[in-house]
Amino acid sequence: MIPGVSYDQRYWEDVEEGAALPRVEDEITYRRVIMNPATTWDYFPGHYDPEYARSQGQPTIYVNTMHFLGFVDRLATEWGGPRSFIARRKVSMQRSIYAGNTMVGEGRVVRRYTDDAGGRVRHLVELELTVKNQRGEVCCPAAVTLELPAREST
Repeated sequence: MIPGVSYDQRYWEDVEEGAALPRVEDEITYRRVIMNPATTWDYFPGHYDPEYARSQGQPTIYVNTMHFLGFVDRLATEWGGPRSFIARRKVSMQRSIYAGNTMVGEGRVVRRYTDDAGGRVRHLVELELTVKNQRGEVCCPAAVTLELPAREST
């Protein structure tokens, strides 16, 4: 068990359309910005070289695409629980998150439904998520379809 991590499982039957997901905030330090491209081999200089980022007209280094994707996945799966599964994710990167910013995630349940594609019933929830900076500027709207366990199948 990791301190501060919730292992509570959300079940499909307990989800209500329109329900809000808890807000998640993440401090983005210079070290965190640099660690992500180093780990993923995304060596574009705007993610680790402040001088290069400024030459592009940016105030400093900024998080890469995979950082946004990981944060969106975190919003969905922390809410859904350890047995949730991301069936679909769509993001639109509109604004950068820079070292020194706070990444803020919010969302809501848009739809709850079942699907029997592929010969098995899936219990799905569509989430509308938004990643903003600390000033409330939308940086990355996202749509996630999350598969949740059903109580009937546990």
